[in-house]
Order: sequence, then structure tokens, then C-alpha cells
Amino acid sequence: MSYQEPLPEEVALRPSRRAISTDPAISVRGLTKTFGSFTAVDGIDLDVPRGQIFGFLGPNGSGKTTTIRMLTGTLRPRAGEARVLGEDVVRHPDRVQRRIGYMSQKFALFEDMTVDENLTFYAGVYDLDRERFAAQRDYVLRMADLVGREDELTRNLSVGWRQRLALGAATIHEPELLFLDEPTSGVDPVARRQFWDLLYDLASRGVTLFVTTHYMDEATHCNRLAFIYRGRIIADGSPAEIRSQHMDQRIFDISAADAGAVLQWLDTAPGVDEAYASGASLHAVVPADSPLTESALRDQLTAAGHPDTVVTGVDPTIEDVFVNLVSRQR
Repeated sequence: MSYQEPLPEEVALRPSRRAISTDPAISVRGLTKTFGSFTAVDGIDLDVPRGQIFGFLGPNGSGKTTTIRMLTGTLRPRAGEARVLGEDVVRHPDRVQRRIGYMSQKFALFEDMTVDENLTFYAGVYDLDRERFAAQRDYVLRMADLVGREDELTRNLSVGWRQRLALGAATIHEPELLFLDEPTSGVDPVARRQFWDLLYDLASRGVTLFVTTHYMDEATHCNRLAFIYRGRIIADGSPAEIRSQHMDQRIFDISAADAGAVLQWLDTAPGVDEAYASGASLHAVVPADSPLTESALRDQLTAAGHPDTVVTGVDPTIEDVFVNLVSRQR
């Protein structure tokens, strides 16, 4: 199943009956949070359109979770304003919390309870009546592909199944806005792919998704992005806008048998601004106006004792842009 394809009919979520407002789902101005002398979030501005998947990217410790806690009304900011679904989240957190869902980094499930008992618990938290719970329970079980496993203890489910169940629990009250804080951390690639299929389907029904992640490849699945680093927003826009606006250098993709030795050589190579691992290969960054070509770099590597390298010019990825932006910040 591809990321762009709809879910099969037997597990697809029910069509939305929600009209999408033209106002932003989230509007933030100057949002700041400090812990003692440490500034976790430093005066950020954000606008998140409704009905889209908004990716909030950054390394661990950059301020992603702190931002979510302020936007969900569980942590009071030191300064700034935040409106969520049109409500001032500082003044009226209770109004916001009834209309949002939240899936944390660690699945908020009771492992000593069954699948059904977990769903019943969360239905009670959101005060669902019997009829609505019955309908939502059916939807969650089909969405999570857990039909027939209702009486299984949650601890016996694989990480991927628990992830789906946690998503179902977070959406059992049909929230307008769903916060997902690194929901795919520690999940295998197949489960991650299936999970993103579910997120696409939720967005197609008009649900706004605010997803934090440190997996740069997940950025391409979002409608809009913001990069946060050391508490500050260093880029925002669509994936295409970010790539075009923030990358004024060229990228060479390098495959080599001894990647470690090649990377060490690239770190001091003349004309190479930066080099780093990217998946199974290496990326070397050179100035846009550099005369260095693929063949010239390959010849230099051969002369340095690395004749088995393959050098190819590539378009910058979101990861390339982020590494470039972080390097400038440092």
C-alpha cells in the first residue's frame, strides 16, 4: 500500500461530515517557554492550516514536545499567544481539550488491559454515550485491523499493533485536531508506512494533524513543515518551498566500500563545505558556483586511494536542507 493510495474499503475510516473552516487550526505568535535559565521554546510563530498534515521536525531536545504541551493546554507558556481551533489555549484550555486528540511518544495504553478495555476507558474519558461508542469502537477495530482480537491483552500486541490501537484511542471522540508526538519512534519501516496511510485518510476526512518527528524522510509526507532547532523555528513552508528557498548549494551522492574512510577524507577535502552520511551513502555539499564536477571529485577520491567510489549529482532532500540550516545556526 503506497502512502498516496486510499485505504482499502474494508479498513477505511468513515467519511467526514465536518466542514473545514478557513481559519488556521493553530495560530501561534511569540510562544516562549523557559525552565529556569534554559529556554526550551524561544518566541516561535506558527500557522497550521486546517485539514492538512503539518510536520514539526527537529532533533531530540529541540522543543517539539514542549510546544505540543503548550498547544494542548497542559503547560503554560511564559510569553506569547496561542489559538487552537479559534480558542485561546491559555485562557480556555478546557474548550480546546474537548476538541483535540493527543498521541504521545510512549503509547498511553494500559498494557494489563485488553484492547476492548482500553477503548472503553478512553470512551469514558471523552464521555461518549453508548450509541456513539459502539460506532466508534467498530471504526477503531477496523482501522487498526484488530477485529477478532478485542479480548487480547495490549501487552501481547506488537509495537505496530499498539501504535494503531493508540491512534484509535486518541481519535475515538472524533477530534478536529490531532497531535502526534513522535508516533513512529521505534516502529519498523513497514508499520511506519501503514501508519502514515492511516494519517492520510484522517486528513482526507478534514482532521488536522500536527506531527512531530525526527525522521526527515517523513517530512515528504506532510503538506507543510516547520523545522525547530534549539527552541527556534529555522524554516517553514511546504517541502518544495523549503527545498527551493533554503538550499543554495549542490549535493553529490557518494557510494563507497569504505564509507568511513571516504567521509574522513571529505571532511578536509578542498571545495567541500560539508559531508555526512545519508542512508547507505554519503552526501558532499559544495557551493552552487563551485567548478567541482562529479568526475573531478571521483578523480580526487581515486587519487586519495578510493578508486571504487561512485559520485552522482542529486537534488537536495529535506535532510540535506535541515543539515545545511543547522550548520548555519551553529
